[in-house]
Amino acid sequence: MSDRGYPDAVADEFPPPPTAFTDREDRKVEIRPYEGDDAAREALVEMYDDFDPADRAQGIPPGGEERIREWLGAVLGDDCYNVIAWCGDEAAGHATLVPDGDAYELAIFVHQEYQRAGIGTHLIRGLLGHGQANGVAKVWLTVERWNRAAVSLYKKIGFETSDAESFELEMGLRLRADEAAAEGAGGSAGEADGDE
Repeated sequence: MSDRGYPDAVADEFPPPPTAFTDREDRKVEIRPYEGDDAAREALVEMYDDFDPADRAQGIPPGGEERIREWLGAVLGDDCYNVIAWCGDEAAGHATLVPDGDAYELAIFVHQEYQRAGIGTHLIRGLLGHGQANGVAKVWLTVERWNRAAVSLYKKIGFETSDAESFELEMGLRLRADEAAAEGAGGSAGEADGDE
């Protein structure tokens, strides 16, 4: 068990992928779960190899093809949940949930050519829907406190700040009720009223 804080309230239901939308630049984008195929992995390698170093945070994504492949080998593992934003056959963004004790750590990346077009919002909502559909109960992330766009997005999604004592904010979100709490309240785990 970690000592991270999570909101008491369970988040609304998020739409599980696949989902499709038109971004603010009038591009058709589809959010799909990563299902282990080589073509998707190679599209991610290409996206990350062309990733602007200024958009890297906390050392990820790594630079250089070999290090990218090694990192993707970890985050695309069977115990992780991943979604990719596709614009045609090009990966425009990627989000992952990586297991960490009784919760999952979230990381999201949108290629610089696709930023500020609404893709990040759809990508994170798709990832959280994918997590909910697979029984993920709690999600946390860290974000540099000066990254106001990201902090605003996470708050809009429903994340709450749980630790703000360093240059990074730690934020948490509850996707499902804890088994013990749900049983004690007479409900079943995972019940939540959705607005979707």
